[in-house]
Amino acid sequence: MYDLLIATFSRFIKLDDIEKVYLMTIFKEKQVQKNDFFLKEGTVCREVGFIIKGMVRYYINKDGEEKIYGFGKEGDFVCNYESFLSKQPSGKNIRHMEEGVLLTVSYDNLQLFYKNVRQGERFGRLISEHLFVEALGQITSLYTDSAEDRYHNFVQLYPDLQQRIPQYYISSYVGVKPQSLSRIRKRIAAH
Repeated sequence: MYDLLIATFSRFIKLDDIEKVYLMTIFKEKQVQKNDFFLKEGTVCREVGFIIKGMVRYYINKDGEEKIYGFGKEGDFVCNYESFLSKQPSGKNIRHMEEGVLLTVSYDNLQLFYKNVRQGERFGRLISEHLFVEALGQITSLYTDSAEDRYHNFVQLYPDLQQRIPQYYISSYVGVKPQSLSRIRKRIAAH
């Protein structure tokens, strides 16, 4: 179970055997059910998760409607870093879309990782840079891309998830009604 976590960390930094064992001691296994919240609006995000099995969706409630802005799958970290770092209540939700397994680490243990692992701080910086670039891309896409372009971006970002994600979640992510998504998909298929 920890192999995927260690492989993911190793893409960013070198870990010796002692550091790998340390990583396995600070990340705790957590079983989750479909529709469980990883984070509910109004609560503080107190841990970072790493998805071993399952999927999550990130969304904001606007007038009782879910506005989905992202998905997480196996091999992804899951967190609302804004709430996690500031220790302020979240305005966003993260919810499990499938039964699954996470490995989670608390804020304090993550800080110890940064301090005690030779390249821990480097890992934190590289992940932060990655998340920053990803967030800027999403914001830019919302303001500059057509719905069809956003759907293409979804397909490129999540090529293996189209069969696992209900169409109404994909339409929310793209920013259109399900009927409009169907028309976009038909136009694309016709080309």
